[in-house]
Amino acid sequence: MANLLKGLYILDEKSFNVIYGPDERRDIEKLVDICGPLYTEKTIGENLSVLKDIDVIFSGWGAPKLDDEFMNAAPNLKAVFYGAGSIKHIVTDAFWDRDIVITSAYAANAIPVSEYTLSQILFSLKRGWYYVLYSKEQKRHAAKQYMPGAYGSTVGLISLGMIGRRVCELLKPFDVDIIAYDPYVSELDAEKLGVKLVSLDDIFKQSDVVSLHTPWLKETEGMITGRHFSEMKEYSTFINTSRGAIVKEDEMIEVLKKRPDIFALLDVTYPEPPVEGSPLYTLSNVVLTPHIAGSLNNECRRMGRYMVEELQRFIDGQDLKWQITRQKAQILA
Repeated sequence: MANLLKGLYILDEKSFNVIYGPDERRDIEKLVDICGPLYTEKTIGENLSVLKDIDVIFSGWGAPKLDDEFMNAAPNLKAVFYGAGSIKHIVTDAFWDRDIVITSAYAANAIPVSEYTLSQILFSLKRGWYYVLYSKEQKRHAAKQYMPGAYGSTVGLISLGMIGRRVCELLKPFDVDIIAYDPYVSELDAEKLGVKLVSLDDIFKQSDVVSLHTPWLKETEGMITGRHFSEMKEYSTFINTSRGAIVKEDEMIEVLKKRPDIFALLDVTYPEPPVEGSPLYTLSNVVLTPHIAGSLNNECRRMGRYMVEELQRFIDGQDLKWQITRQKAQILA
């Protein structure tokens, strides 16, 4: 054990149990001497002295802030393996100034989000939620109305980051046309994805389903306005699995009140959950889910497995596949 890296698990207990299952812990502990029990943000703050000889940290949701006090207590720290998504809220200048390696399981989290998105796109092209909610409210079957169906319909994707690109791949077996808005993607890259680039306005005007995958940045707050919703095709659907703050929700709500033909499937809102009394709870053309698109329960083990694989690369002196830089941390919302 003397030649092994010294490490700790530091995250909340619930996250630890779902991210680092028995198989992941076994494989980590073949390579790392875990020098203590599970620490949480609170308990590590009360026991900073245990960080003195630590080389690597395995973390996830409930991670501590990597601030001056933490970093001063961990002079030998070489790498942080973050078995969740964005690290924006835990890293600081004190951390970046040390040139410590940090890697994240954001790519693993993109898999269930894209799978969920695919399911909702296909269901929405049949206007499935309209029939589900109508029968519950009216206590009878709804008469069949116009529905786009998948064949020859148009799916609009806003942003072609990791999730947007994966949704493109998942849609390839289906006979849909894919259009996208992403000012940072070239025509050549779009062509390789089988996507036609259009303006943000045209996404809403032309799509039977619009799916939002934009990261939450200062520049993207309120990017989607009421005007966009008012221009949606008849019987179309908007899906948000990204972040609620990208949408001007008050403006969206006003349009949804006037246009019962369009639907909004919202896995995220701002604030989250919506405030008590929000029309989002009662509008018949809104479906709310409590941020379930990302990794949950067994899906979280994939994130732990990614960290095991990154650990092996780190020990072998290889480049890490999912390493996060200071610049990249700002765009992985």
